[in-house]
Amino acid sequence: MEVIPVTADAETFTCNAYLVLGERTVLVDAGTMSGVEDVVAEHTDDLDAVVVTHQHSDHVGELGAVVERFDPDVYAYADHPLRTHELGDGDHVEMGDESFEVVYTPGHADDHVSLVSGRSLFSGDVFVYNDGAFDDGSFGRTDMPGQSRERLISSLHTLLDRLPSTVEALYAGHGDPFENEAGGDTVRDALERAIERAERREPKYPEA
Repeated sequence: MEVIPVTADAETFTCNAYLVLGERTVLVDAGTMSGVEDVVAEHTDDLDAVVVTHQHSDHVGELGAVVERFDPDVYAYADHPLRTHELGDGDHVEMGDESFEVVYTPGHADDHVSLVSGRSLFSGDVFVYNDGAFDDGSFGRTDMPGQSRERLISSLHTLLDRLPSTVEALYAGHGDPFENEAGGDTVRDALERAIERAERREPKYPEA
């Protein structure tokens, strides 16, 4: 299974949108980069589905353009005018050559889901490897209206409990993708650090 970050060259703020190639070609989030559908088209003529981790604007801004270009199925937890399939906790979605379990992970967003297979984790914004706050295990912000640090902490624990020991690759909504290092840091290690840091209940981005 090949994963391509199709928003890597964005010049405006966007999430990481990932094109997953394999038996079933899927885009995880659409991002806000104008022309993302053209980048997808550089790698595939057909897009079977888009899976939305949550509907913050930086994740769905270009969803309409992608749907107009490829007419894929659209999977999302919450209602959306373009949604064709509702996601629920414990559902399974085929992406690339792997089967992913849907894990409901609210806190950063009420409709947030993560996607876990035996090898890979698409974590949206609930858990990232690096960002402006931490470099090796961070968590989604919870300082905006409707967000909850307590719900996010609970979601991180749920994600850890349902993370197979075989997972070796992390594809987060922001920051860099990460793969287990031989004899070193692992996705699970980074998630455990993110939990410890979230549980400090300190502002993620203290005011200067």
